[in-house]
Amino acid sequence: MDHKEGRYKVADLGLAAAGRKRIEWAESRMPVLMRLREEYSRTKPFAGYKITGCLHVTKETAVLIETLKACGAEVAWSGCNPLSTNDEVSAALALGPNGDGDGVEIYAWYGQDTEAFYWCIDRTIDKTPDTTLDDGADLIFRVHSQFPEKADDIIGGSEETTTGVHRLRAMADDGKLLYPVYAVNDAETKWDFDNVYGTGQSTLDGVLRASSVLIAGKNFVVAGYGHCGRGVAMRAKGMGANVIITEVKPTAALKATLDGMRVMTMEEAAKVGDIFVTATGMKDIIRGEHFVSMKEGAIVCNTGHYDVELNLQELAEASKDTRMIREDNREYTLDNGKRIYVLADGRLVNLAAAEGHPSEVMDMSFANQFQAHLNLIQRHEAGETLPNTVLDLPEELDQQIARVKLETMGLEIDTLTEEQVAYATDYSAGT
Repeated sequence: MDHKEGRYKVADLGLAAAGRKRIEWAESRMPVLMRLREEYSRTKPFAGYKITGCLHVTKETAVLIETLKACGAEVAWSGCNPLSTNDEVSAALALGPNGDGDGVEIYAWYGQDTEAFYWCIDRTIDKTPDTTLDDGADLIFRVHSQFPEKADDIIGGSEETTTGVHRLRAMADDGKLLYPVYAVNDAETKWDFDNVYGTGQSTLDGVLRASSVLIAGKNFVVAGYGHCGRGVAMRAKGMGANVIITEVKPTAALKATLDGMRVMTMEEAAKVGDIFVTATGMKDIIRGEHFVSMKEGAIVCNTGHYDVELNLQELAEASKDTRMIREDNREYTLDNGKRIYVLADGRLVNLAAAEGHPSEVMDMSFANQFQAHLNLIQRHEAGETLPNTVLDLPEELDQQIARVKLETMGLEIDTLTEEQVAYATDYSAGT
């Protein structure tokens, strides 16, 4: 472990060169964020501000971090999941683009225990942030629970994921949220692309890396048919799986049915499934009674943010033996003799066993993050006070990001004529 107090704690600085190559590859696939870097590195709107982040330390996140720094921000960072940090990338961030030590303040390494996880978050809060950037709301909640005196000095924050937005809305509804937070997750250019296409592809990538199984012909059970679950189901179906959806929301179950998926309860699905993926953000989706009724050799994993969707305690209690059968793949031998395989110990399979979402979709998600913090700081400098609640990003920023993404893809779209604009606002025209 390499540690310099007040600057970094990472697994091995010797990995930095390999991490730099990963970051450069991601930069080549993230033209929207790189365009923002080029534009705002001249004026440095974040100069004098500290942006503290708690987000998966991947090559894509590194592009965001170094864009914020290039635009003037002082950045402090920790990982938002004990198993999602890429140690090569964290080393490269610590040493900086030129490898000369001019990097960012970062505390992140793969395989942290709970104590180390929160130690890292706390170090990023030591010097009070001006804004916070979160994925899962652990950083924001840590400020509120352990450092509430710092909240008065925080301009605002942003939240990347569905689970975190739900958590923050609950805090706001309870009157406990102490500063405004933008729900970046709810931006159309995040929600409809990162959650669907990113989660779908990266989850299947994680399943394949950890198990190396054939997807075609398998009964592939997806728990949850929100944006993330739909993305996983689409990719599994495209690879030839027989997709089964479990849901608690009637409208989501109807959508799945009309999309050509089979819908049943988890009790029924447990008996026939070959591969299970949870994508709900809820706890105890697959419990002891489900595990014991599964087929011999069933593969189970989670792609929701927290490791609570699989009740592994009940699985352990129903098992007589367990062992690591391959990397990121733990075999449980049940008391009834069947073997169940749990990937990535129930944590995010797409990040723990693979590399997370493709750079191309994270390009838009992180452009939203950049714009959220720019907007917070601009409104602060204009003397505007935002309410202590969860806010939507302005629609015009969302559309601007989509427009630039289309440009970088070489695509053009139509614009409304003056007559069409007038028609759209004219209520007198009828049959």
